[in-house]
Amino acid sequence: MRPGGRNALALAVGLGAALSATAAVHEPAGARAEVERLIAASGAEASVAFRTLDGKAELLVRPDVAYHAASTMKVPVMIELFAQARKGTLRLDDPLPVKNSFASIVDGSPYSLDPGDDSDPAVYRSVGGTLTLRQLCEAMITVSSNLAANLLIEKLGVESIRRRVHKLGADGMELLRGVEDAKAFRKGLNNTTTARALLVLLDRIALGKAVDAAASRQMVDILGRQRFNDAIPAGLPAGTPVAHKTGSITKIHHDAAIVYGPRPFVLVVLVRGLEDEKKSKALTADIARAMYGPVCP
Repeated sequence: MRPGGRNALALAVGLGAALSATAAVHEPAGARAEVERLIAASGAEASVAFRTLDGKAELLVRPDVAYHAASTMKVPVMIELFAQARKGTLRLDDPLPVKNSFASIVDGSPYSLDPGDDSDPAVYRSVGGTLTLRQLCEAMITVSSNLAANLLIEKLGVESIRRRVHKLGADGMELLRGVEDAKAFRKGLNNTTTARALLVLLDRIALGKAVDAAASRQMVDILGRQRFNDAIPAGLPAGTPVAHKTGSITKIHHDAAIVYGPRPFVLVVLVRGLEDEKKSKALTADIARAMYGPVCP
């Protein structure tokens, strides 16, 4: 999140909850041509989904193409956590034992995560102890901890998360399993997403409708503390508050954001095919810049 963004994020969630898409939807002038030019020039395959929170402007470029979800699948995990907390099934401050052993969805055999392959080693230091569900959610989103994600997925249940995704109308997000299940990966059993699905999920959060307004404010705050800010945020004016989730694996680099500019919007950019992550992030930043200008002059 950019400096001074916390109050702006909280205010914007309240504003978003009051907005409704009653007018005809239009594409921002010149945006499609510029986005398609940027993608073609990059040599990457990319999908873009953009919508202002007032619902009046939208741009969809290959929105229903499925990509490996990478860590963007952690967004519906967070939503389900807050939904179960709202229902009273659990409390965010409940402790959860931290372990590093999980069952493959292929045959139930155990596997563990390699701290060296994770973006954050901190959760591994708590193995044998406990962390609260709130602490695990923070690590899962802000520093994209894979171990935290697996612990929460196991606690919440994959089927519960999948039902939540369906209820929110984001069926393009296919969550099958936790992270680093090598047997599942070899069989092609991977978490996938479309740009449209992530747009729907973030739009629901931004409008206070993913669970309820209070939960949405908390989720926006967590997304606003994202540590990896060299993709969508890098293409925006300095100080623009952004609540977002990134995801990266080999030749896959995604960013999905709620951007709280003068006219708030959701932007999702999914990129694959580029070995150099810096080039993917530069493309994503350029697309963010191209979308910001026409709606936030």
